Amino acid sequence: MADDVTGTLPPLPPPPPSAHKGEGPGELRHNAIGFLDALVIGINSTSPAYSLAAVIGPVVALVGIYAPGVVLASFVPMLLIASAFFYLNRVDQDCGTTFSWVTRAMGPWAGWIGGWAIMMTGVLVVGSLADVAIGFGLLTVGLDSWAQNLVVRQLLAVLLILVMTAVCVVGTEASAHVQNVLILAQVASLLAFAVVALYRVYSGTGTLGAVEPEIGWLNPFGAGGGALTAGLLLGVFMYWGWESAVNLTEEVKNSASAPGRAGIWSTVILLGTYLSVGIAVVAFAGPAYLAENAGEEEFIFALLARQVMGGWDWLVLFAVSTSALASTQTTIIPSSRTGLSMARRGALPAVFARIHPRFRTPHVSTWTVAVVAIVWYLVVSRISENALLDSLTALSLLIAFYYALTGIACAVYYRRHLTESVRNFVLIGVGPVIGAGLLLWLLAESVIDMSDPAHSYSGVSWLGLGPPLVIGIFIVIVGLLIMVGRRLTAGAFWRERPSVADPDLVHGRIAHDSREP
Repeated sequence: MADDVTGTLPPLPPPPPSAHKGEGPGELRHNAIGFLDALVIGINSTSPAYSLAAVIGPVVALVGIYAPGVVLASFVPMLLIASAFFYLNRVDQDCGTTFSWVTRAMGPWAGWIGGWAIMMTGVLVVGSLADVAIGFGLLTVGLDSWAQNLVVRQLLAVLLILVMTAVCVVGTEASAHVQNVLILAQVASLLAFAVVALYRVYSGTGTLGAVEPEIGWLNPFGAGGGALTAGLLLGVFMYWGWESAVNLTEEVKNSASAPGRAGIWSTVILLGTYLSVGIAVVAFAGPAYLAENAGEEEFIFALLARQVMGGWDWLVLFAVSTSALASTQTTIIPSSRTGLSMARRGALPAVFARIHPRFRTPHVSTWTVAVVAIVWYLVVSRISENALLDSLTALSLLIAFYYALTGIACAVYYRRHLTESVRNFVLIGVGPVIGAGLLLWLLAESVIDMSDPAHSYSGVSWLGLGPPLVIGIFIVIVGLLIMVGRRLTAGAFWRERPSVADPDLVHGRIAHDSREP
């Protein structure tokens, strides 16, 4: 391995033949976007402003001034799993990511259920993101009464989903251009909010219970174990979505390394954003105010914006709106690309593998995800708005599951190469496994917590359990039924057997990676 790194690099071999990718009219458009575009899409997929707005209040209610420490601790498993995505993408540039990798490492059954989990995350969250984008957009332009009207908000949210889906279908380049504009507006607004809030804290002009920041706020263990666990569950949701950059691997220039690097850098940039804004929020409002208003969820930013920015509060409202708007579009990407990959391998009906002849995007898979997401949004929101929030809470189960599955698959697939160097052992083996272990622990804690109806937004019992857990179980059961149905009707995919990383491919890819800046 050392010779590979320091000596002449071996030629990079072609992608595995089973990837089924090419340059024909029935394939995705290769080299459509670059590293920076993928990075922006990865960041926007997490919806930073919306994630902060939705999570910062509940986290402070749990751990008080140690909220920035929880944000920092939540970053650790994300970075470790991002490493797994990076190294698995080095040897298999497949837009199905977790589905394809887990299938190779652990077999078709595990791969299928991992792909199903990714597809369902888009279904669960797209409607809620569109709803928030519309709600904050209406507040930004002063149409508060429209924002409070459920019917108006739902109609506009459905229209928004259809428009953003159309942008996704028109092409990856168009999607990237839209995302570049949205991220600039979002980051500028967030930074303006953080700077003004901290200035007012130190100048003594704050209107709430301001507290000057201390280094001790970064200690995640300050509030105790139980509060840390609950806070980490929220933290995982904050970071979720960065892997959208890797789902575009077949459409990104330098696909063997650029998407993986974009995923890793997305998590790092998110950490900096979350810490700076989180510290500013806690410092300006104080833990008591945030804990009292934790139930306001994302609208805590609407309350604080007026206190911090005065007449410029529309900047913060605009940031949350554009954040949710951007994520409405980018969240469709992992689900649609995973559906394409699964259909290409025979794990789903072939219709989902269709590529638009002009735009070279998976239009059938993309529109299917959007339509199912719209139906889910309308049905669940009709039950109650709290039921819609419970639907979002169920996301943590799916996120923790497929992230953990990817971390384990990385170590399993590379198992014959982990002792070749310290780098391999740490970055490809131990790191991803530790990240997976942390997420599985959070998954178990989440299941225990969600089994109690009192811990849900609805506060009601569904079949004796909390609504989020029932939603999660329902999704798993539906997935298992479809999986068994596919197994009985289409057998080729199910005959695939687990494999290990090819030595030449591994050495070539990792050696090449060590030379990159």
